[in-house]
Order: sequence, then C-alpha cells, then structure tokens
Amino acid sequence: LKVMGDIAQYFVQHDVQNFYSVSISGYHIAEAGANPITQLALTLSNGFTYVESYLARGMNIDDFAPNLSFFFSYGMDPEYSVIGRVARRIWATVMREKYGASERSQKLKFHSQTSGRSLHAQEYSFNDIRTTLQALISTYDNTNSLHTNAYDEAITTPTEESVRRAMAIQLIINKEWGLAKNENPNQGSFVVEELTDLVEEAVLAEFDRIGERGGVLGAMELGYQRGLIQEESLYYETLKHDGALPIVGVNTFRNPNAEEWEETTLELMRGTEEEKQGALDALERFHETHEAAAPAMLERLREAVRRNDNVFEVLMDAVRVCSLGQITQALFEVGGKYRRNM
Repeated sequence: LKVMGDIAQYFVQHDVQNFYSVSISGYHIAEAGANPITQLALTLSNGFTYVESYLARGMNIDDFAPNLSFFFSYGMDPEYSVIGRVARRIWATVMREKYGASERSQKLKFHSQTSGRSLHAQEYSFNDIRTTLQALISTYDNTNSLHTNAYDEAITTPTEESVRRAMAIQLIINKEWGLAKNENPNQGSFVVEELTDLVEEAVLAEFDRIGERGGVLGAMELGYQRGLIQEESLYYETLKHDGALPIVGVNTFRNPNAEEWEETTLELMRGTEEEKQGALDALERFHETHEAAAPAMLERLREAVRRNDNVFEVLMDAVRVCSLGQITQALFEVGGKYRRNM
C-alpha cells in the first residue's frame, strides 16, 4: 500500500496524464474461486482503500482518481453481466457524495478478460463458445478494453492458431455483430435492471462485513478475504463434481467416444533452449555493463525504504542499471519477505 501511494505521488508530482497508476484487479480474485459478487466487492473495497491512503498522504482526489483503473473477470454466471454497471454506479456515487470529486474522477474505467477458470480440458474446443458469450456480455456492459482467452489455455500455452481465433471473437463482435454497434443495448430490460439492483445490494452488504472487521486491512489480518474466496471456490467445485452446475462436455452431454476423440496432436508452445539461454546471456551482459553503478543504486534503494522516502522515484532510476532480481533482493533485505498466515 505504501509503494502504491509512492507511485500515485510520483504521477501527481510529475503530472503523468496518459498512464494509469494502478490497475485495481479483481481478475485474480475471481480466478482463485470468488463468485462475481465477491470479486466486485473485494475489488472496489481495495480501490476505496487506495483512495483513503492517498488522501491521508495529502493528495487531492482529482489529482489521482482519474489515473485509477479496474480489471474484472467475466464468467458464465448471470451476475457477471452487470458488474461493470454496478461498479460504475457505486464508484460514481461515492466519489461524488463522499469525496466531492469532479465528474472526470467519478468515471470508472475498467478492462475485462474472459474467465480462464471457466475453460475446461475436456472437449476444449467448446471453450471458444464460452469465451464468445463472456466477451459479448462484457461488451454489452461497456468495458473499456477486453482480453479474450484462447480455447486451449486449459491445457497449454496458447498457439498462434488459438490466439488468432480468440482475437477473431472480438473482431466479429465489433465488426459484424449488429447489436454491438449500439452502446449498452441491454439497459432497460427487466432482468438487467433487477440484477443491477440485487448485485449492488449484495456488494454493499459485503462492504458492511468488511467494515465490521476493521476495513480491508483489518479483514486481511483476520484472513477474511482469503477464507471467503476458498469457501466459494470449494462450493463451485462441489457443484461441478456433483452435476448441480451443468458444464457441457465435462459433467453433462459428455462425448461417449471421448477417449478415442481425445487422441489428437496438440502443439505445445514452449521456449526453446536457445531462447532461454539467450535471455540468460542478455541478463549477464546487463549485469556486466552496469557492474560499477549497480551497488550504489541498490544501496540508494535500501536507504529510501529505511527513510520512508518515495521508493518508486528511486526505482525509476534503479531499473536503468539494476535487474529485477537485484532490486527484489535489495527490497527483501530491508523489508523482509511476506509469509502467509497459516
């Protein structure tokens, strides 16, 4: 949180306009097992925690809020179809009513990615269908940008062919699918309006539960978020395994000739030994080139941490002469390593 504040402070002091200082992510929360409501609630609560932290450092809300962005996963549950709408409603209301922020600061920008967790190794060619539907609802939910997963990501690093198919999903929605040429085409429908209200109510209720535990940081100390995600992940897997959650080709409408059908050749995308060695050689050359300058820069970085200075400002200089491994090790030496609470 301290380093995130350093980044925001650097952006404000240097008037950085065309980059987002942070992408406040819910994608990893969803991929770890959270349902769409929990993904949204935990992500927004993290966002408001950043805001409070930045304000406590003396920054003006309108100097940093426009440089905040969000990142959501879109899966198969109906609640996914409105998480962008709900996020924007809550964010705009809080920015306006609590912080008196400008209209620009009230506008929530978000990137979306189709759900990797919804992709399955069994009959993996079906995954493109799932990704298409997820891409469509995120487009209808007015996402600012979109990543579509490749169908074979359940079993391997995407191939050139599968990546081209994933890209085609977006292109066909944007260039060929007529309804997508209308912004927010589902607004006003009963199910979307009802879902929006219900999801918002559920998110606000989760805010209350987090608040009762001392806010985001207090809840983290108690392991609340981790426990919640694990419970929901287990619930999802239980529904999948007992068939209560139908997944075509996995637990229902399975291919009777699956063993025969799955005997196929699959291209595995892996780095060659030459590529790996090339990366190692480049790193070694980088170390040799900056052998004289690196030690002093690493000590400057350690001292910035000890003095509670702006670490990001030093990092902007450090990356010119120090590798990621050197920087990480230096930070470990003065800040220690995170060890999860068991």
